[in-house]
Amino acid sequence: MRKLSTLLVPGLVAMTLAAGPALTSAYAAGSDEPSPPKSDSSTKKGKKKSSSVSDPKFLAAYRTAYTTIYDSHDYAGAIGQLKSLKRDDVADVANLIGYSYRKLGDYQSSKVYYELALKDDPNHVRTWQYYGLWQLEQGNREQAQYHLNKIASLAGSDSSEYRSLAAALDKPTGATLVY
Repeated sequence: MRKLSTLLVPGLVAMTLAAGPALTSAYAAGSDEPSPPKSDSSTKKGKKKSSSVSDPKFLAAYRTAYTTIYDSHDYAGAIGQLKSLKRDDVADVANLIGYSYRKLGDYQSSKVYYELALKDDPNHVRTWQYYGLWQLEQGNREQAQYHLNKIASLAGSDSSEYRSLAAALDKPTGATLVY
């Protein structure tokens, strides 16, 4: 039995890794692994923050929050989990906090975190997508179109982020957005 598990586990891991991009693209959120911050805000006065994005504990906690959002739809719980990472200077973290606040209907807090994400990474496609959806929910169709154009310039019109926001823009004003 032990020999069988020794053979099966590496195979299952390889299959999971190979299927990873296909599985994560089902969520418009992107990856369950954050990219490193683009800005140099991880160091303050020569001291490094304790939660580096490559730290296994940080990654595990980030993935837990990601699952809390997209599998459990527990946005308030995820906000607490993400804030406890003390890394809202990382675009992926700030974007997920913004997304969670938006799903809870707290548009002002959501906007703050989307802007933090874009401050870290002005080319963060998922933030442009989610902020574009935020714009639509606020009735700002022209701003949402600006976000769509930004996504097109960064990732192309075949990207899932572009298609998602374009589909939302195709709906008439006041229509319920499902995404």
